[in-house]
Amino acid sequence: MPLPAGPQIPPLLQLIQWIAQPLAFLESNAQRYGDVFTARFGALEPIVFLSHPQAIQEIFNRPEQFDSGIANDILKPLLGNHSLMLMDGERHQKQRRLVTPPFHGERMRTYGQIIYDITQQVSDRWILGEPFSVRSAMQEIAMSVIMQAVFGLREGSRCQQLKQLLAEMLDVTSSPLSSSLLFFPWLQRDLGDWSPWSRFLRRQEQIDELIYAEIQERRQEVNTARSDILSLMMAARDESGQPLTDAELRSELITLLVAGHETTASALTWALYWVHALPNVHEKLLQELNSLEDKTDFNAIFKLPYLTAVYQETLRIYPIALITFLRVLKSPMQLMGQSFEAGTVLGPCIYLTHQRPDLYPEPKQFRPERFLERQFAPHEYLPFGGGSRRCIGMAFAQYEMKLVLAAVLSRFDLAMVKNQKVQPVRRGLTLAPSAGKWLVPTGLRQADKVPARV
Repeated sequence: MPLPAGPQIPPLLQLIQWIAQPLAFLESNAQRYGDVFTARFGALEPIVFLSHPQAIQEIFNRPEQFDSGIANDILKPLLGNHSLMLMDGERHQKQRRLVTPPFHGERMRTYGQIIYDITQQVSDRWILGEPFSVRSAMQEIAMSVIMQAVFGLREGSRCQQLKQLLAEMLDVTSSPLSSSLLFFPWLQRDLGDWSPWSRFLRRQEQIDELIYAEIQERRQEVNTARSDILSLMMAARDESGQPLTDAELRSELITLLVAGHETTASALTWALYWVHALPNVHEKLLQELNSLEDKTDFNAIFKLPYLTAVYQETLRIYPIALITFLRVLKSPMQLMGQSFEAGTVLGPCIYLTHQRPDLYPEPKQFRPERFLERQFAPHEYLPFGGGSRRCIGMAFAQYEMKLVLAAVLSRFDLAMVKNQKVQPVRRGLTLAPSAGKWLVPTGLRQADKVPARV
């Protein structure tokens, strides 16, 4: 049974374009082929991209029809063999139940003070009148939040070593060119210290040594008052009373890092860009933040409607993940009037769905009000994926992003640096804003100890 039509250029060229110019690849093919098209990326299995909400809804509503972990092998070098992202079936459901509880409800809210304090510490170093790298600052905040809230590490040599090594590991795929390491398995060869993959492997070995040492120390502790996510995952038990193994804990920690560090840093960077590129958005957001009597009432901040709309629109216009987890059909299926055989790889496309004019009029315009005017269904707005594969850290990411934005905007007057453009670029498997020092602190909105340029 033939797959839907798609680009006719050689598969290797399709893969190169997908790596180097992913948005142009998606938009040009959607314009030519519509809501469904087939892409062929080198030696990988063909992927059927779908962007019609009805098709996405059917996929999300029928999880038993698909496997996803098997399609994520590209992530195995980063995550290891025991990551939730690489599992299917009963094993996936069991692991998901074990690692999900720390990310919901009041337990998640206990991390508010950590997020707020870290944002204050990082912004303490900003100098009035001196442009700074927004992405670097947001990466530092996101990394420190993960180290404290997830790993439970605040200071000490192990904490500092892990911070540095984890940042270096993620930087291996920090550009479209270096991202090729993930897409071309033949580049993943240990050729000595001079090669990028060899350096990646050396760092990974050092990271594993530090993580396993931390896990061993925790297992010997009698302190049960810890609230970090590692401790909570270590305390979790399945139906037969079995805990996660050291290898499973290691893989889930790395998964949380990869899924939570780059994504959150990119989203925060985009949000600060849009808020300061559009004065009307900035003004409305400040008015809402100023209406708060207590700027550290984290629950009140989380519920602010316009702040929430800004966050939602940030992840709509340039979603960090361009597609959801791929779905591999386990048996034949009819979808939107088309027949697909078992083994077909389906890729619900977040970016193209978010760019549909029938859902989002003037989709290229950043307009938070659209989220105040109506609610969007999970198959219409899906920055964290959906169905049984929706990101388990979604609530935590929402919470962190809102608190960091509120803390920065309540503290500083910031302005865009003239002639500095910010563009979407590939960073590993994600879409990120380009680097650069395009934001400058121009004043303080409250009495603070931030140094001024003399």
